[in-house]
Amino acid sequence: MNSEILSTSLSLTARSQPFSAEALSGQVDLHCHSTASDGILSPAALVSRAKSAGVTLLALTDHDTVAGIAEAQAEAHSQGVTLLPGIEFTALWGRRVVHIVGLNIDCEATALREAISTRDRLRVERAHQIAERLEKRGFAGAWVGARTLAGDGVIGRPHFARWLVDAGYVADTGKAFKRYLGAGKIGDVTVSWPDLRATVASIREAGGAAVLAHPLKYGLTRTRLQALIADFRDAGGDALEVVCGQQNPVQTREVLALLARLGDSGASLLASLGSDFHQPDQPWRKLGGVHLPAGVEPVWNLWQTGAGLAP
Repeated sequence: MNSEILSTSLSLTARSQPFSAEALSGQVDLHCHSTASDGILSPAALVSRAKSAGVTLLALTDHDTVAGIAEAQAEAHSQGVTLLPGIEFTALWGRRVVHIVGLNIDCEATALREAISTRDRLRVERAHQIAERLEKRGFAGAWVGARTLAGDGVIGRPHFARWLVDAGYVADTGKAFKRYLGAGKIGDVTVSWPDLRATVASIREAGGAAVLAHPLKYGLTRTRLQALIADFRDAGGDALEVVCGQQNPVQTREVLALLARLGDSGASLLASLGSDFHQPDQPWRKLGGVHLPAGVEPVWNLWQTGAGLAP
């Protein structure tokens, strides 16, 4: 990408802003990942694929980085796709790791840059510990292998999983997590991520909307999940990811019930959605393959006036 395009892209992403009604003429996808974190498509290739899937409003939400936004914004402009600059922050709620998506953020905001810098340091420290543990188990070259796969992007456990597959130690990344990288395994390194309240504040100070991502994936009881959602709202959160990837109607009804109960105790949250796309061979995370249920107020009403309730 030449310097003129890069400069233009960064200026477009330096502030949150409204968008036209045309952005809602097709599919909406507000949660996906590129090679800037643990996806396997470049930001430009991801936008192109989204365009082919009929997506007209897209948010790139890489883990703990906005490094792919400029490239994605330039491609979105050429493709006629409206791109919301975004991020997916790793945070702690008590001892539980949760993910908070930031939408339509100012990528140059000081609070956002500081939050990213903190997580950069924590991720590198964790990756070194994972590599040391794997190499002690006999998997020589783990650090170099994972670092090479991550390239210039944020390094994470998925890169170690892919390296274990490429090196022939496991058949697929699922087995890599099950045997070595998942909860309670040797690659499960505890990290003192910033807490939920501070994370929401970083997003809000960057002019963005804070969204609690994939609430059903935390393995919480419904009572604990209701408490998490309430704490998120009380911390200044804006929206709940009502639909994330392929989701059956029962799961969607469960999330809607959580939202309804939240409303009974005070202000409720807006609704967001996303595929959580990482790579093309995961049909359960298909770009543009998500839809909000009827009767919820979408998070994009924050930036697009007169949108009303989701049809």
